[in-house]
Amino acid sequence: MPEWLTNFFTKVKNLWGQWSITRKIILIGIVAVVIAAFVMLATVSSKPTQVTVFNAVISDEQLADRISTALDAENIPHSRGADDIFYAQDEATARRARALLVREDLLPGQLDPWNFFTNMDRWTLTDFDRDVNLQLALKSNLEQHISALNDVDSAKVTLVIPKVQLFADDQKPVTTSVIIQPKPGSDISQNRNKIEGIVKLIQFAVEGLLAENITIMDISGNVLNDFNGLEDVDRLNLTSRMLRQKKALEAQYTASILQSLSNVFTPSRVDIVNFDIDLEFVKKEIATQEHFPITMQQDDPNTPYSELEVVPSIVRSKENSSENFEGTGFNPEGPPGQEGQTPPAYQDLSNLVGHYESNKNIENYEINVRNITEEKSPYVINRISLGMVIDGTWELKFDDKGEPVVLPGDMRERVYEPVSQDVLSQALEVVKGAVGYSRARGDVVTVENIPFDRNEQFRLDDEAWMKKRQMQRVVLWSIIGVTAVIFLFVVARLISRQLEKRRREREEELARQHQAMREQALRNAEEDGIEVEMSVHERARIEMQENAKNMAREHPEDVAQLIRTWLAEE
Repeated sequence: MPEWLTNFFTKVKNLWGQWSITRKIILIGIVAVVIAAFVMLATVSSKPTQVTVFNAVISDEQLADRISTALDAENIPHSRGADDIFYAQDEATARRARALLVREDLLPGQLDPWNFFTNMDRWTLTDFDRDVNLQLALKSNLEQHISALNDVDSAKVTLVIPKVQLFADDQKPVTTSVIIQPKPGSDISQNRNKIEGIVKLIQFAVEGLLAENITIMDISGNVLNDFNGLEDVDRLNLTSRMLRQKKALEAQYTASILQSLSNVFTPSRVDIVNFDIDLEFVKKEIATQEHFPITMQQDDPNTPYSELEVVPSIVRSKENSSENFEGTGFNPEGPPGQEGQTPPAYQDLSNLVGHYESNKNIENYEINVRNITEEKSPYVINRISLGMVIDGTWELKFDDKGEPVVLPGDMRERVYEPVSQDVLSQALEVVKGAVGYSRARGDVVTVENIPFDRNEQFRLDDEAWMKKRQMQRVVLWSIIGVTAVIFLFVVARLISRQLEKRRREREEELARQHQAMREQALRNAEEDGIEVEMSVHERARIEMQENAKNMAREHPEDVAQLIRTWLAEE
C-alpha cells in the first residue's frame, strides 16, 4: 500500500477515535441518506420516461387531431413531441394506443409495414404471424450483414417468401431485391467479385432462394448483378492473369539466374538483355489405366532369399463344350405316299452319311488394373529465349611509386580485362541448367562478354577519390598547422613564465634588499638609543619572520617540504 494512503487511513482512524458517539451517528446517517439518494436517482433514471406509440412522424395536423381525439376518448395518456411523434408513458399504454389506432384505422401513412406485427399486443400467435416474424428476422439480418461490409454505406432488403403450395409446379419462387448505397470511393459497383459475394451471402441465408431470383441495385437504379455480356471482360481478366503469371515466372527465373551468377561475378557485371517465356495456358486431365501382376505370395524379409511369387493373371471362369454328330441328317419329305420336296440335284446325296465334331474351350482371366487420373499444369512452356551479357574487369594502372596513373581531367587510367571463353562456356551451361534448357523445344540461350559503359561510374569514383585525397591533404596540413600552433603556444607560455619568474625574483630581491636596509636602520637606531616607531604591519612581518626562523630551526623537514611544494607550483 502506498505511504500516502497509509497516512490517510491513519489520520482518519485517529480522527474517528476523537469523535463522540453523537457525531459518529450523524455522519453515518448522512452517508446512508446520500447512498439512498444515489440509488433512487439511478432507479428513476434507468426507467424510460416515454415510449413511442409508432415510429413514424405525423406531419398531417388533421390526422394528428383525430389520433389525439381517439386516444382522449379512451382515456389513454399520450403526448405529441416536438418531432411530431406520439409518445405514451409506458409500454402497456403504448400497446393499448396501438390497438385502438389499428381498430379505428388511424395508422399514419409513413408507418413501417412491419410495425403492425412487431408492436401489436396479441393474445396468441398464428402460423401467419410466425412466418411474418421469420421473414422480418431474415430481412433485418440480411440488411445488417450487407451494411457491415466496408464498401456499403446502407442496404435495404425486400424479401418475398410465397406460401407453400401442394404441387411443385404451382409453387412460386422466393425472390429478393436489394438496394445498396456504396460508400464514397468504393468500387463495388464495378467489382464483379464483390457483387457475387453479396449474391452468395443472400442466397445461402434464405432457404430455397436461387441466384437468378436476386436483384441488386444501387441508388441510381443500375442493376449490379446482371453479368450477361461480360464474356469480353472475363476474357480480359483471364488474359491479365496470364500475363501476371508469365511475369511472375520470368521474375522467378531472373532472380534465380542473377543470384547464382552473382556469387561468381559481382552483381554489377551481370545483366539480362532479354528474357521471354512463351507460355501456353491449358488445362488437361489425363486418365490412364495401368495393368500390373497379381501377387500370389509375399516376400518374407526375414529370409535371405525371395519368396515373392507373382503371376500375370488368374483364371476367373472356364467353359468347355464338345459336339459330335454322325448320320444322314434330316431330310424333309412330304405326306405318306407322296414324294419328298428335295430338289433333284440333292436327291442323290440323301443317302450319304455325314460326320460333325466341335470342341470349344473358353477361359476368362482376371488381371490387376489401376486407374490413374492426372491433372496437368494450367500452363506449358513452349519456348524460352534468354540473352545475357557479362562484363569484364577494370583494373587501375599504377606507376613505379605505387600511385594510380592520373590522366588529364583528373581521371585515373584503367585497363580492361575481358572474360575468358572458358568462363563464358561454364556460365552458359549454368544458365541453361537454371532455365531448364531444351533443344527439342527450340529454346535459345546466349551468354556473351560485352564491356559495359562505366564512364559515369568511373567519373563518380574518381571524383570521390579526388575528394578523399584532398580531404586527406587538408587533414594532414590541418594537423601540421594545429601542431605548430600548439608548439608555438607552449614555447610562448614557457617564455612568458620564465620572464614572469625572473620579474618576480627581481622584485623579491629588491624587497629583500629594502627589508634588509630597513632592519639595518632599525638596528642602528636601537644601538644609538633612538626610539623608532613601527607600524602594525611591520611588527607582524617581523614576528612572522621570527616565527619562520624558529620553525626552520625546530622543524627543518617540514620547512623543506613546504619550499619544495612552492617550487613545484611555480
